[in-house]
Amino acid sequence: MESTQKENKQFLLDQRYLKMALIWAQNSYCKRRQVGALLVKDKMIISDGYNGTPSGFVNNCEDENNRTFPYVLHAEANAITKVAKSNNSSEGATLYVTSSPCMECSKLIIQAGITRVVFYDNYHLADGIDLLKKANIEVIQVDLND
Repeated sequence: MESTQKENKQFLLDQRYLKMALIWAQNSYCKRRQVGALLVKDKMIISDGYNGTPSGFVNNCEDENNRTFPYVLHAEANAITKVAKSNNSSEGATLYVTSSPCMECSKLIIQAGITRVVFYDNYHLADGIDLLKKANIEVIQVDLND
């Protein structure tokens, strides 16, 4: 297969998985921002996550002043901890996430052996992306309008 064809096919797959992550984000009860994540390995979704409260907590992410509770989990953390509870391994997987990872999630991504991160929207800080690049993880921002 010609290189550009292969790259084009990967770009289309990246767009499709990101669109699925956007749909998955709609499961979040968070009002300020809904984020979705999918972990894909060998073209199979091995885990998913969205931002929200830990299991057993009321699905309320913000206080009366619209500030996010400190115990709310990010979509990436939910997807990574979910795969850890399964028989799957995230080693060599791609993480599709609707927003670029924060510093804390980036540390989890590195430790989970994820080798590629594809995202759509920018998080308000870029330090997580900088850390992933320092760890030689492929980081790609995809425009879903192309």
